[in-house]
Amino acid sequence: MKIIENYDLTEFNTFGITAKTKYFTILENETDIEELFASSVFQDNEKLFLGGGSNVLFTKDFDGIVVLNKLQGIEIIKENENEVWVRSMGGEMWQTLVLFAVDKGYWGIENLSLIPGTVGAAPMQNIGAYGSELKDTLEGVESYEITNGEKKVFTNIECKFGYRDSIFKNVVKGKYFISAIVLRLSKVEKINVEYGTLKDYIEQNNITDLSLKNISYAVVTIRKSKLPDPKILGNAGSFFKNIFIDEEELCELQQSYPDIPNFREGDQIKIPAGWLIEACGYKGKRVGNVGMHEKQALVLVNYGGATGLEIKAFAEEVIASVNQKFGLVLTPEVNFV
Repeated sequence: MKIIENYDLTEFNTFGITAKTKYFTILENETDIEELFASSVFQDNEKLFLGGGSNVLFTKDFDGIVVLNKLQGIEIIKENENEVWVRSMGGEMWQTLVLFAVDKGYWGIENLSLIPGTVGAAPMQNIGAYGSELKDTLEGVESYEITNGEKKVFTNIECKFGYRDSIFKNVVKGKYFISAIVLRLSKVEKINVEYGTLKDYIEQNNITDLSLKNISYAVVTIRKSKLPDPKILGNAGSFFKNIFIDEEELCELQQSYPDIPNFREGDQIKIPAGWLIEACGYKGKRVGNVGMHEKQALVLVNYGGATGLEIKAFAEEVIASVNQKFGLVLTPEVNFV
C-alpha cells in the first residue's frame, strides 16, 4: 500500500469535477486494509472512501485522505437446491456482479442492471430500480470499524434499509468501511417485470421469453436510452430521490394538479421527482456549464468545466423551485463533499 500526497481526483468522480486530496491511497487486498488502519496518516486525518465515484460531488479540495476501494473477487460461498449465497468484494463494479449472476442463472438482481458504482457503495443507499432493491437479496455486509479496525458483519435487518437509505447513511455514517457483501440469490425463476417502464418495454417489443438475460438486457436498454454516459457527459445518474407523501397530501396536490403521477407503495405514495422537476421547466435547462439532461429531468449534468459549487447551486435552485410550486422538498441522492 502506498500513500500519495496532493492527488488529483478528477478521474475518480463521474461528474468529472477537478478536485485534489491531501492524501490518496488504493486498497487492493485485505492486507492493505490492516496496513492502512495502522498508519498515522489514516488515523490523524479526515477520511473518505471512494468506489466508482458515481454518488459524490466535490465542492472543494478534500483536506484528508481519500481511500479508493479496489478490492476484487466474486465467489459462491454456499448453495442448496433452490438458492445460492454469493460473496462479492466491495471494489467490484456493481454491473460486474450483476453479469456474474445473470450468466450463472441466479435470479434477484437482474432488474438492477447497469446501476453505476461499486458493490461496496450499493448497501449505503439501498440501490434500487424497476421494482427491485438491494435489500430484497442482501444477506450481510462485511465491514471494518474505522476507529479500531475491528471487523463487523451487518445482517439485513441491522442495515435498517429504507428508500435509498440505510444505517450507513445516518446512524453509523463515516464509522465503517464496507469491504464485501453477501447476496442470497435464487436458482428458481423469479420474474419481476411489473414495474411500469419495464413492463411497457417488454410489451412494446413483444418479448415473450422472459429469461434472465432478456430481462437484464431490457433494463440496460431502457437505462441507456435515458441516462447519458458519464465518460461523455459528466453526471451521477439520478441526482434526486423520489418523494413519498401520504393520502391527505396527495388529495391536496390533486386539487391543483389532477394529472400528477403517483404510485402506491405500502402505506405511502410515491411522486416521481423527475415529473416535478420537468413541471418546473428544468428538463433540458442549462445555466453555463451545468444543466438538467434533455432526456431525463432527474439527471444533472456537467457539460464541461463546471465546478462542484456551480452544480450544487443549480441543484439548490431546482429544489427551491419545486418547493415553491408544489410545497415538496427534493432530497439529493448524491453526497456533497
